[in-house]
Amino acid sequence: MNIETLSIPASDGFLLPATRFQPTDNSSRTAITINSATAVPQRYYKSFATYLAQQGYTVFTYDFRGIGQARPRSLRGFKASLRDWALKDMAGVIDWIQANERPQRLFHVGHSFGGQTPGLLPNGNQIDAMVTFSSQSGYWGLQGGNQKLPVAFHMYVTFPLMSRLFGYMPWSKFSSAEDLPREAALEWAKWCRRPNYLLDDPTLPLERYQQFQAPVLAYSFDDDNWGTRQSVDAMMSAYPNLTRRHVIPAEAGLRAIGHFGFFRSRSQALWPEIVDWLEQAVPVHFEEPA
Repeated sequence: MNIETLSIPASDGFLLPATRFQPTDNSSRTAITINSATAVPQRYYKSFATYLAQQGYTVFTYDFRGIGQARPRSLRGFKASLRDWALKDMAGVIDWIQANERPQRLFHVGHSFGGQTPGLLPNGNQIDAMVTFSSQSGYWGLQGGNQKLPVAFHMYVTFPLMSRLFGYMPWSKFSSAEDLPREAALEWAKWCRRPNYLLDDPTLPLERYQQFQAPVLAYSFDDDNWGTRQSVDAMMSAYPNLTRRHVIPAEAGLRAIGHFGFFRSRSQALWPEIVDWLEQAVPVHFEEPA
């Protein structure tokens, strides 16, 4: 396997740090994009990307603007919203892969935000199949366990106040996640205050969800208080060609998965079923020799 760092232009020309994981024989006709959760850098998905490349796929990870290697020296005053991450960054990566890799199939892996928003894309028809993990409605009222009130407090108070005070959201002071650009934090807080999350935002091209015809497999995990079964159902029901999978960790032989655990090596026993589903959903087309 070859691992190469590169820059991929977003649709507005902003350069996104990216990594290509390529099988050694370099004969892959299928590309997979791994699209990050909010404020999660691409390096978090390296183990899963490596596994997929070992199965013969060319895999791409990248950082949204303002996150990971795409973070400027200072986030204060840096312009980036969540819709920029989808409509400019995610869309730009798809366009670049189609133009430069010319894959026979393009699969999309989305973690949380990375699976919530492909239905908004102007080029979502370029995705042949998608698998999502904990891609939930962020509405505070659908959070599980003891998360409802803390999430409500952060989205009504902490995020709006601190984003305006500091000029960015210093989220790393409250969690293991990275800091957020001001507009991204304010937009996320606004969505999380709405019962239908981003689906209640009339300024988004919501009609594109019904145009997203690729098969979708959406995972939720029983011990994920951020992405409860109900919250994943609420978000992913926007996709018309949906299959749901709810995993109870103990039944899968795991102690815990939660919101982030699927991509850790301890969950690799679950990884082969992703490949199996993708191959069944969109079998490779072998071209007849001329």
